Amino acid sequence: MSEARASESSEQAEFRAYCREWLEKNHPGRPPAHIKLPLGALELSDPDALEWLRAWQKSAYEGGLIACDYPKEYGGGGRENCQAIANQEMQRAKTPFFPNNIGFGMAAPTIFFHARDEVKAELLPPLFSADEIWCQGFSEPGAGSDLANQQTFAERDGDNWVINGHKVWTSLAHFADRMILLCRTDKSDKYNGISYFVVPIKSALGNGVTVRPLIKMTGETGFNEVLFDNLVISDKYRLDEVGAGWKVAMTTLTHERGAGQLVTPSAGGMAAEEKSGVRTSSIDSLIELAKLQPRGDKTAADDPMIRDEIMKLMIREAGITQNGRRAKVQALTDHPMRIPLQGKLSRTEIHQDMTQLSYNIEGMASTLYLPDENAPASGKYPLAYMNSFGMTIAAGTNEIQRNILGERVLGLPKTK
Repeated sequence: MSEARASESSEQAEFRAYCREWLEKNHPGRPPAHIKLPLGALELSDPDALEWLRAWQKSAYEGGLIACDYPKEYGGGGRENCQAIANQEMQRAKTPFFPNNIGFGMAAPTIFFHARDEVKAELLPPLFSADEIWCQGFSEPGAGSDLANQQTFAERDGDNWVINGHKVWTSLAHFADRMILLCRTDKSDKYNGISYFVVPIKSALGNGVTVRPLIKMTGETGFNEVLFDNLVISDKYRLDEVGAGWKVAMTTLTHERGAGQLVTPSAGGMAAEEKSGVRTSSIDSLIELAKLQPRGDKTAADDPMIRDEIMKLMIREAGITQNGRRAKVQALTDHPMRIPLQGKLSRTEIHQDMTQLSYNIEGMASTLYLPDENAPASGKYPLAYMNSFGMTIAAGTNEIQRNILGERVLGLPKTK
C-alpha cells in the first residue's frame, strides 16, 4: 500500500513519499492513559478526547494531509487527486480518526460548491484545522426519512434571517461551533420552499440556541436535540439561492454517502479499542475472539457454524475491497454512481453483521458490558453492535439507500 502506484503522476508519487515520511515523524501515537477514544467521532463525549483529536487534526492539516485537493485561496493544498493518497497513507499508518468528520464529509464540500467566495475563505480554513467543529441540522421530529418535511422556519428580516424550530439526532452538537442547517422559507412549496444556511451554535448558546443531549441505549451521549428561538443570522450565510435548499442538500448527502466530487479526508481510525488489541471492525480480531471463547473442551473457533459465518464475512469484505479497486478503472464501471452509492450499504451492514456474530461467539458472556471486568474484549463488541444501528440509519436509512440505487442506478420505477 505504501509504494507509489504505476498510474500515479510524478507529483502524486512525490506526495505519497512525503505523506509517508511526514507520518513517520509526526504520528501522534496513543492518547494518554486518562483519555479513552470512542469507536468513532460521532460518539465523542469526553472534552479531553476531543482536544487530543483536535490537536492531531490541526497537525495533519498543517502538514498538508487534509484538504489536499481544495484551492489554496480557501485553505486547501491546491493539489489534484491527492487526498485519496493521504488517506491511504494514514490508513496504513493506523492514525487516530479526525473529530471533524461532519465538517469534512458534509459541510466543506457543500460550502465549497454553494457559498459565496468570501464565506468559503472565512469558514473552510478553521474547519480543516479543527479550530471549529461542525454538526448537521437536517433531521427533525417529523422529518427523518421524509427529509423534505422540514418545519424549522427561517423568516427574512432585511439582510438577516430569523430562525425558529427544532432539530434532533444532531451528532456533535454538544461540541459544535457551527451547523449546516435546512430550513423552510416558503410553506406553500414542499421542495422549492426549503433554503440552506450556516448558523452559529456555540457562540449562540443561550441567545437563540439550546442544545440538549440525548442518551443512547449504549449510555453514551453522541446525539442531541437543538432548539432555535429567534436566532438571527446574516443573509451572507445562506448557501445558494432562496428556495434552492433541496438542491444544496443533495450535494451534502451525495458527499456523505461517499459519492461526491471531493474526497473526504479520512484517517486510520485508531480508537480506544485498539489499546487492548481489539478492533470491532476487524475480522482478524473476530477470529481471535473466537479462539478465546470456550466451547466445552474446545473454542468457538472450532465450531463449524462459527467458522462458516466468519468465512462469509471474509468473502463480503474481499468483495468490498475489490469493488473499490474496480471503481478506479473506468472501463470496468458500468455506472459512475453504482459503487459509491452501494458502499454505504455494504460497509454498514457488514459491520453490523460482524458485531452481531460476536454475540454468537461470546455466548452468555455477551451479556457482560463495558464496566464488567469479566466481559470478553472489555465489552467492546456489545457496544459496537448497539452503535452499528446508528450507521445503518445515518445518511438516509439503508432502505432509502436501496430505493436510490434502484431508481437512479438501475432505472426501476419509484416505489409507491
